[in-house]
Amino acid sequence: MTDITTAPVADQITARLTQALVPTHLEVINESAMHRGHLGDDGTGESHFRVIVESPLFAGESRVARQRRVNHALADLLSERIHALAISAKAPGE
Repeated sequence: MTDITTAPVADQITARLTQALVPTHLEVINESAMHRGHLGDDGTGESHFRVIVESPLFAGESRVARQRRVNHALADLLSERIHALAISAKAPGE
């Protein structure tokens, strides 16, 4: 079993969002290669991500509230390992 603290960042994102949001759909896309050499590129190839997530927990919530849920689940990663995170968060049926 992989230790979540040493797993690749995409795996950590997936695990944390799965636990926090119980998504019906989740995609974690590493876009770091598109930002190679730009500000925030730390050379690890794991600094820029896009998350597409659908969860029943988002029903009735604003876009901002949904993004806050995602950011809360990933708080320490955002402060220490992730430079940029694009979020598309929807409720089922949207």
